[in-house]
Amino acid sequence: MAAIGRFQKNEEIFYAKVVDGELFRLIGDVFGSPSFERKSTPRKGVKTLVPIVPTKIIAVGINYLDHAREMGRELPKEPLIWFKATTSLLPDGGKIEIPFPGHRTDFEAELAIVIGRKIRNVSPTQAGRYIFGYTAAQDISDRHIQKADGQWARCKSFDTFTPLGPYVETMLDPSQLNIQQFQNGQLRQNSNTSQLIFKPAQIVSFVSTNMTLLPGDVILTGTPSGVGSIQSGDKLEVRIEGLAPLNNSVK
Repeated sequence: MAAIGRFQKNEEIFYAKVVDGELFRLIGDVFGSPSFERKSTPRKGVKTLVPIVPTKIIAVGINYLDHAREMGRELPKEPLIWFKATTSLLPDGGKIEIPFPGHRTDFEAELAIVIGRKIRNVSPTQAGRYIFGYTAAQDISDRHIQKADGQWARCKSFDTFTPLGPYVETMLDPSQLNIQQFQNGQLRQNSNTSQLIFKPAQIVSFVSTNMTLLPGDVILTGTPSGVGSIQSGDKLEVRIEGLAPLNNSVK
C-alpha cells in the first residue's frame, strides 16, 4: 500500500490511498488485502479524518535517551505504558482545546504505531508482521493534573489531546527517522528515532504479553527532549521523516 488516509465527503466515510495529494478509494478491508479505484476522487468537499479508529490508545513514557537525560531519570527496564481515551483523538487540522488555561499544558511530538492484525503474546522478532504502519502524533499533557494525580491517564485524555495523522504510512522503516516539533514555526524538538530506548517491535511485543491488540489499535512510542508548553493561538507541527506532517492549532 503506502500512505492510507480516512476521509469524509458529505455523510460518507471512506479510506483511500494518497498519491501526490490525490485520493484513490480503497475497496475491501483496510486491514486485509484491499484494492484501489484507478480513478482518483476529487478532493473538493472532502474532509480529512483521524486515519484509523482504534479500540484503545496505549502510550509509552520515558522512551527517548535524550528525554530521559533531560529529566534526570534512570532508564526504564521495561516499557512504561498507560492508556489514553479514544475520545481524545483529533485529526490533522483540528484545534487542540485547553480545558484549564491556568494549568501548564505541553506538546509532545511522537511516532505512533498502528496495529494491523490481532496479536497476543508474540516475540519482538514476530511483532513486526503485526504492524500495519506508522503515523505522526501529539501527546498533549496537562502537567498540573499529572502532578496531582501521580499517574498519567487523566492528564493526557482530555478531548483533542491526541492529534493523529494525517495518514498511515504502511511502508516505513522506523529505525532512524528524524522527528521534529515546530511551534509557531520555531523548532522545539529535534531528535531521531534511533534514540528510542525500546524500539517499535519491542514495544508491540511487550504490550502483547499484557493484553490483546486489535487491528487499528494505536501505540504512541514516546517523545524526545525539548517538550514545552502551549497556549491559545499556537500553531503546532510534527514532522517525522517519511510521513506527512501533522498540523494543529490551539484554542
